[in-house]
Order: sequence, then C-alpha cells, then structure tokens
Amino acid sequence: HEKQLLEMEKEKSERLLLNILPKPIADRLKQGERHIADRFAEVTVLFADIVDFSTLANETDPEDLVTLLNELFSRFDRLAERHSLEKIKTIGDSYLVVGGLPLPRADHAEAVAEMALEMLASVRDLNSDSGINIRVRIGLNTGPVVAGVIGRKKFTYDLWGTAVNLASRMQSNGLPDRIHLSEGTRRLLRNHFKVTARGTVHCKGMGEVRSYLLDGKSGSAS
Repeated sequence: HEKQLLEMEKEKSERLLLNILPKPIADRLKQGERHIADRFAEVTVLFADIVDFSTLANETDPEDLVTLLNELFSRFDRLAERHSLEKIKTIGDSYLVVGGLPLPRADHAEAVAEMALEMLASVRDLNSDSGINIRVRIGLNTGPVVAGVIGRKKFTYDLWGTAVNLASRMQSNGLPDRIHLSEGTRRLLRNHFKVTARGTVHCKGMGEVRSYLLDGKSGSAS
C-alpha cells in the first residue's frame, strides 16, 4: 500500500514538473544536471499581447478578467501543443511561444506562422462566444537564442538574446489583429505564406529592421 502511495506521489510530482518544463529538460534535471543552458542557432519566437489591456482591466471585474485571460491562454496552449511548439511563459497579458527548441526542427518558422494565424482565429471565436472584443498584436522573429533553466525555487525555462528582443519589438510595433514579422522569419516562410512589406521598425541596438505583415497561407483566402 505504501509503495502504491509513493508511486502516486512520484507520478504527481512528475506531472507538475512537466507542466513547468519541456520533457527533455525535465529528464536532464532528474539525471542530476544542475546548470542547463543551451545555444540554438535558429529558432522562431512569437510574442502575443492584448491591445489596450489596461483599459480592459479597468473596465472588467477582476475575477472575470482572470477567467477571460485563462480562457484565451488555454486556447493558445492547445494550439502550441497541436503544433509541437514550446510555450515559454505568460507575462501579464503577454504570451511567449517558440519553435525549434528544446529539440531543433527544420520547419520552426512555418509552424509558428501557422500557430499565429490560428491564434487570431481563436481570438475571433472567443470574442463571438463571449460577446467581448479582445484584440491582439502578434510579433515573430527568427534567430539564435540561449535557453536554460533559471532559479532554484519557482524555476523557469526561459530564453535570452537579441532575437527575443526583436520578436518583442515586432509585437509592440505591430497592428491590432495582425501578425508582424521580421525579414529573418519572412525568408524562411518561402512560398507557403503571403506577406506584405510594411517598411522598417527601429530596434534598439539594431537600427532599422525590415518588417512584414503575414496575410495568410498561400493558396488560401486570408
């Protein structure tokens, strides 16, 4: 009986760990690795953010607001899972997901672009289901990052690098209900997606960066 209880406890802590960390990373921690930091030559980073969130927060009952965010981000979580992408974290009303780590994959940009388009669709669905009008801005960028586990308590798997900052800038300089992407991501989308050139965005430490709007997949109505 005691053995069964132990097994159940072990399973529970296992599930909790996998809720916090990608499986390959959790496995490395369990094998005793203490400092996990890996370089990835090329991943695609997506930031999504609710437009004018502070107004929404001021006009909404706190419990309703949390319920709404939970519903929205849960929909995003399901999309990330379906596309085998790694959700990194939510920060307030921002959502961060990445393709190409902890296991590298060749089609990371395409998978993230597909998820981005589906995120916009799921926001539209949520709005019509709930009678509210949430609008999101989404930014994508591709480049090298360092990813690793930080902290001893409430630890997180997180990423760093200019590529992450640029994805964040793509989001903050984007348009409501549109997907804004950098030249680096556009190059990898090749002929599978339709994009419109948008000009340049000024990025700290990088100067002017060319940017595009993602209109949809090629051969499909946007």
